[in-house]
Amino acid sequence: MTLDATDRRILSALQKRGRMPNAELSEAVHLSASACHRRVQRLEEAGYIRDYVALLDARKMGVPTTVFVEITLQGQADEVLEAFEKAVARIPDVLECHLMAGTADYILKVVAEGTEDFARIHRQHLARLPGVAQMQSSFALRTVFKTTALPV
Repeated sequence: MTLDATDRRILSALQKRGRMPNAELSEAVHLSASACHRRVQRLEEAGYIRDYVALLDARKMGVPTTVFVEITLQGQADEVLEAFEKAVARIPDVLECHLMAGTADYILKVVAEGTEDFARIHRQHLARLPGVAQMQSSFALRTVFKTTALPV
């Protein structure tokens, strides 16, 4: 499926306001309501729209501290990578895990209540991850910019 300009306008609008009623969306992208609904369904079926979510405020949820953790593994064998990835996916405080090229093998984005809570997460979860040779944590002082919207 190839995206045209209308599809891109729909995706852009939905990234900003996923709960936008179809009538508003169709008006915003200059389509009839039925044509707009069909396009959204097609974008969902084709996998361009993967899901609809609510974005929560980390401060109000009690986890205002963001920590980026660089992890270097003892080796690069498939079994080591798979064991690590399976284990890290089970830690609820880890929001993201990226396999990297460069000095670290993985970078994790972790949320915590503060430094003491991160120490608990480190002790109970991160330090027990399989295959870890080295770990370095960096605390974010302030979020300057954050978005979930992809360029359309």
